[in-house]
Amino acid sequence: MAKLNWGLIGGGEGSQIGPAHRLGAGLDGQFAFVAGALDYRPEAGRDYGLRLGLEPGRAYGDWREMLEGERDHPDRLDLVTIATPNATHFEIARDWLKAGFHVLCEKPMTMTVEEGEEIVALSRETGRICAVNYGYTGYALVRHMRAMVARGDIGKVRVVVAEFSHGHHADAEDADNPRVRWRYDPAQAGVSAQFADCGIHAMHMASFVTGQQVTKLSADTVSAIESRVLEDDAMVNFRMDGGAVGRLWTSSVALGRQHGLTLQVFGETGGLRWSQEQPNQLYYMPLRGRLQVIERGEGNLSPEADRASRVTVGHAEGMPLAFANIYADLAEAIHAGKEGRAMDPVADLYPRAEDGLRSMAAVFAVAESGTADGKWVEARPPMFR
Repeated sequence: MAKLNWGLIGGGEGSQIGPAHRLGAGLDGQFAFVAGALDYRPEAGRDYGLRLGLEPGRAYGDWREMLEGERDHPDRLDLVTIATPNATHFEIARDWLKAGFHVLCEKPMTMTVEEGEEIVALSRETGRICAVNYGYTGYALVRHMRAMVARGDIGKVRVVVAEFSHGHHADAEDADNPRVRWRYDPAQAGVSAQFADCGIHAMHMASFVTGQQVTKLSADTVSAIESRVLEDDAMVNFRMDGGAVGRLWTSSVALGRQHGLTLQVFGETGGLRWSQEQPNQLYYMPLRGRLQVIERGEGNLSPEADRASRVTVGHAEGMPLAFANIYADLAEAIHAGKEGRAMDPVADLYPRAEDGLRSMAAVFAVAESGTADGKWVEARPPMFR
């Protein structure tokens, strides 16, 4: 099967996210990295692209130049990934979708709900994929959790507890550090800081695993470092359309926490617990049974987990491998579209533009509730009500 052509916007030299995307896209040999606009500084982006092996004519200075160069290219891109600062996502995704390209966008997909609804509508109108990189859903045991819930292993879900809390912004002396400061500046980050950065990952994972969507929420938000305009800690209670109750804590001032993404799902007949810092183990407690530790890569797991396991049992699983599973899903979707067939349902797990839109609606709901003493507010975007 011929490789698909892949391009990257952003993710330049020194980027945290760029290497993970390049590793993830290239792991299975399904995508060839052929084009990029990798830096906001045109010459630096071109130079880095050339050092990564791009042909001179496809190492671009910015995303607009790249779009013009790729729009009618004889060896056209099959997928472009957007890994630029948050405020640029909407414009780039919109223009590439309009030009007929499939898109994978870093989160948050947009800065407003209205922009999110426009992207969803555009993806539907053009028939082009707009995926959103909630990359943690690519972990094998997260997908096994989803399969266990779907097949009824824990009965009807009662309570979901999600966390994404770290302590890397706990030092008040970092207030003027430009790598930290922008995250709490409304002009650059929007209406939310910590929830929009980390909390939406946890909330999306709750929906991904349970198959339920958040309908309303109540939030208590605080700037523990008082000089910050936007929140650095939030506790969010939410209700889901399948009857589950949700609790979510997200923080950037939790000293001692390193990454902190954890999901617990409690049903009528069992409970599940998974943590991204120990991704090889899923804890399962059946009603009136004994606690079981499910290991990634062992036998008799779900097809979804088997497909997502990249290394043998006992070896550590990492974030680039989770990203690779998102890319593998997208490769299958693109090939299926080209071949006029249905895609493999086991691979039909990549996050959609609709997920990005729901997350943005939740961001605005948390901001509204947090400034209204925890008032319960609608969490669904208007087009899904």
